[in-house]
Amino acid sequence: MEYDTIAAISTPMGEGAIAIVRLSGDDAFEIADKLFRSIGGKKLTEAATHTIHYGHLIEPKSKQVVEEVMVSVMKGPKTFTKEDVVEINCHGGIVSVNRVLQLVLTNGARLAEPGEFTKRAFLNGRIDLSQAEAVMDLIRAKTDRAMNVALGQMEGRLSKLIQRLRQEILEILAHVEVNIDYPEYDDVEEMTHKMLSEKAHFVREEIKKLLQTSEQGKILREGLSTAIVGRPNVGKSSLLNSLVHENKAIVTDIPGTTRDVIEEYVNVRGVPLRLLDTAGIRETEDIVERIGVERSRQVLQEADLILLVLNYAEQLSAEDEKLFEVVKGMDVIVIVNKTDLEQKIEFDKVYALAKEHKVVTTSLLEDRGVNELEEAIASLFFAGSIEAGDMTYVSNSRHIGLLSQSLQSIEEAIEGVEMGTPIDIVQIDLTRTWELLGEIIGESVHESLIDQLFSQFCLGK
Repeated sequence: MEYDTIAAISTPMGEGAIAIVRLSGDDAFEIADKLFRSIGGKKLTEAATHTIHYGHLIEPKSKQVVEEVMVSVMKGPKTFTKEDVVEINCHGGIVSVNRVLQLVLTNGARLAEPGEFTKRAFLNGRIDLSQAEAVMDLIRAKTDRAMNVALGQMEGRLSKLIQRLRQEILEILAHVEVNIDYPEYDDVEEMTHKMLSEKAHFVREEIKKLLQTSEQGKILREGLSTAIVGRPNVGKSSLLNSLVHENKAIVTDIPGTTRDVIEEYVNVRGVPLRLLDTAGIRETEDIVERIGVERSRQVLQEADLILLVLNYAEQLSAEDEKLFEVVKGMDVIVIVNKTDLEQKIEFDKVYALAKEHKVVTTSLLEDRGVNELEEAIASLFFAGSIEAGDMTYVSNSRHIGLLSQSLQSIEEAIEGVEMGTPIDIVQIDLTRTWELLGEIIGESVHESLIDQLFSQFCLGK
């Protein structure tokens, strides 16, 4: 398959030691040769693959030196895109890298679309669709666990499992065809029903195992939306600062200091949290604070985890009790803060209201109790779980949806066998399961979906 030659900046924009402009396509070497003058005078088209060369980029018409560069040469198919690839390493300034890119574009290359390098790797058979999606997950990973999950998927762990399940289904379908083609043989029909039942149950259990990892996998990929709530001046902003290990939120003794929702990402024992420090929920006449309180209530409805903060030095108020009602049915950790002050809170009431939820005491001023809180958060979502490196996690919403549909389809096939449904009818559900699993790895997926998925990638990847 032939494509035009694309180019893009593959490193973040800004000042740095090195920036990289990447070219991929049939004319990558020819375009680079127009511009590059190596110190030894050797052309890139004549260079050995996977070598790097020092020299200068020259403007072809004026012969002026544009940049001092190191150029990497990689000949297809042993490259990421399976095409000829050239990477121009230049100085990492905004002006420098843009000059190099413009020079490349005016001499035959086309600016790559977002994710087009990875899209070509998929279209050229270098990786499947689930591995391609894992590339972006790896870039966006916010914790070591999330990175391990993405690496496993990039290496094809999920792909191999899906391919094995599809092969099992193909074997079932082959036996079904024998049964349909040779109905006069009773033993073939009996063997087919028995094999169909056994293998369909096996496929169902494997899909169930994958779906059991989906909740944790999605958390690792997308992070937990975590709302810090409580009355004004109980220490919500101090809690955010303690978890982030930085003074992100303004802390004062004046109630109502936080007027809006403050958002920050933090890694807590391998669990990525999207922390949302909300305005203290209370009745107020201040119009700005009232808007902040309303936004806090909205955040509560969308949060995966609630950190409900109480004041150790004050008795439980009606507002505190109302908050327990608001977060009823959610994943909640109750934090009793300011243990450095004299106790006035009634812990019997706290435990009665918290019920099965974990209660942690802290003195954020003296940095006490934060480790216990982090442990409570990690154990709430990963208690007794296997580490990410030991199993295949499903973390992508598209994959989870397709696996759920596959499970429903294989269960309908099993139900059909048990009810004595004609085997050619059962075959329809089996084929549907095979197709749905194929969509995960891109074996049976619409072109418009491929375009949509790769459009979400960053430019140059």
